[in-house]
Amino acid sequence: MQPRSGSARIRGSRAARRRAKQVARRRAIAAVLLAGSAVGFGLFLLLIISPFVHSLFGRTVPHSAEKKVAQKPRGDTLPISGRARYGLPVRLTIPRLDVDAAVEKVGLTPDGAMGVPSSPGTVAWFKLGPRPGDKGSAVIDGHSGYASGAAAVFDDLPSLRKGDLLFVEDAKGVLVWFVVRKSRLYDRDANASDVFGRKDGRHLNLVTCTGAWDAAAGTHAQRLVVFTDALP
Repeated sequence: MQPRSGSARIRGSRAARRRAKQVARRRAIAAVLLAGSAVGFGLFLLLIISPFVHSLFGRTVPHSAEKKVAQKPRGDTLPISGRARYGLPVRLTIPRLDVDAAVEKVGLTPDGAMGVPSSPGTVAWFKLGPRPGDKGSAVIDGHSGYASGAAAVFDDLPSLRKGDLLFVEDAKGVLVWFVVRKSRLYDRDANASDVFGRKDGRHLNLVTCTGAWDAAAGTHAQRLVVFTDALP
């Protein structure tokens, strides 16, 4: 009887080891499947969330070369800070230059550039940015330096100096006064996030073409920007 009992114990021990190996194998497979599911779920979340992350950062941290002076400003990277306080701009007046010009509204051209006014005697406000007087950087551009010699509204813009005053009249008849802080020249393709994207304070930046004429590009080589700040 002893041999049989010993054989039964050996068989029982082998069966137990087989069952233990099967259990261990199942657990290993389950762990692999669980890890794969976690990775897949993580990738799924990343695909869903990443466009929103890009969108949020696109409004606060401009990519290099996304905003060009009157060339490549992107409408979705030019935030309007809060509710508009002032009406739509209708006239720009610069007493020192004898400028009294109607204000048009422009957006982006098909190639992503800021639009320009339709005539040499008017200026254009970038409607995808804040209104003059509201928080942020409002931008108005105008023509200058016509090859034919015809007069244009911003021909004398380079003569503005720090401390000079100008104002914008809105559609409600309210005058918003600004004082010149500085002027700066930019290459046509230079990054100019400080022109379109600055949000601390209330600013109005005037832009016009200047420098040598680039016949191949059909525009001037540089941009002149006059930075102004709203008076309290």
